[in-house]
Amino acid sequence: MGQLEDMQLFIRIVDAGGIGRAAEQLDIAKSAVSRRLVELEKHLGVRLLNRTTRTSSLTEAGRIYYTRALGIVDDVTELNSITADDNTSLQGTIKLAAPLSFGLCHLAGAIDDFLKQHANIRIHIDFSDRQVDLVEEGLDLAFRIAELKDSSLVARRICPIRFRLCASPAYLEKHGTPELPADLKKHRLLHYNMSASGYWRLYDASGKESVINVSGEITANNGDFLKRMAMAGHGIVQLPTFICWQELASGALVAVLPDYSLLQRHACAVYPLNRYLSQRVRILIEFLVERFGDEPYWDRNINP
Repeated sequence: MGQLEDMQLFIRIVDAGGIGRAAEQLDIAKSAVSRRLVELEKHLGVRLLNRTTRTSSLTEAGRIYYTRALGIVDDVTELNSITADDNTSLQGTIKLAAPLSFGLCHLAGAIDDFLKQHANIRIHIDFSDRQVDLVEEGLDLAFRIAELKDSSLVARRICPIRFRLCASPAYLEKHGTPELPADLKKHRLLHYNMSASGYWRLYDASGKESVINVSGEITANNGDFLKRMAMAGHGIVQLPTFICWQELASGALVAVLPDYSLLQRHACAVYPLNRYLSQRVRILIEFLVERFGDEPYWDRNINP
């Protein structure tokens, strides 16, 4: 057997939950499966599975090998399909990470439409606002809303991310509406504590910058929670418009200092610099660029 077949067998053992069940699914002797696993471990020089008479579990080396083997087998399957027939539908798994709020609010619908076009693709998503290590965790790409500082990654811009200061009408009626950035110092400010900065930077029409220190009476690592706190009248919050667009449109939240602009970021698809990017991943990125674009739908009903 070749190395690719050994990878496929190992994947089957892990997915089936053990050597015995993998043998049943493949309709071959359990001893043959066990022997091939031992031969693979000898070839690699590491133990991939911790085995007892009843259970088995991945070693750390086994976990890494399983993750990488999945990607290799998927890529070979895709390559064979493309070579045999240019019209063959894409196959395989895409593993990606995405910010929680953006993923739930906007990626769910996009992935739904993408899978309707490519039914043979499988999607595995890690929803988290932390910056994951793509190589270490075996991910194909990550969807990030941040400045890209890692030179080992390639970034493809998906769409702009704009921000607004906003508060509930009830809060502004009770505490007054700020007219200048300096007025924010007198107000309760809600802070996203995973931001790299504890400051808000506002710019007037001439480009003059005002910097406001945000200690934050309420801090959180989730924008949806801060939006709810603002709607409940707890203070002024800086939010990306993809979180607060509906509330701004309905009047549940009101823009604060609308004549001042805030820093703009971009949502990017990022992937390792030296990794081959499969066709299915490239098509997903292009799909997202086309879907969201330079003027995402959540910004179309919000005044500049």
